[in-house]
Amino acid sequence: MADLKDFAEQLVNLTVKEVNELADILKEEYGIEPAAAAVAVAAGGGAAGGDAAEEKSEFDVILKSAGASKLAVVKLVKELTGLGLKDAKGLVDEAPKAIKEGIAKDEAEALKAQLEEAGAEVELK
Repeated sequence: MADLKDFAEQLVNLTVKEVNELADILKEEYGIEPAAAAVAVAAGGGAAGGDAAEEKSEFDVILKSAGASKLAVVKLVKELTGLGLKDAKGLVDEAPKAIKEGIAKDEAEALKAQLEEAGAEVELK
């Protein structure tokens, strides 16, 4: 049991770079997806890191405004959310409004980048 505790402590104390390297090794050599590995390591880190500041794990993508190219933003919102055209237009018209809620940081940042590329003003919360 002591060996497992030591191993868990080592996992919790990994740097972001080390976690990424571990994820690469797990994927290439063992076929384990990096997202699952990162979530497992992050979950362990949150429980044991009492002194460390907790990092937010769920984000909301908020559309603040459609910007100059509203049509492109409506089409993108439709594609990203799976809503119909009318519902997507309504969501864009009601800005500021949440596009997606409670998603992972990577996914939220990807959505934000896509929406900003289409001309929208976006915020992550």
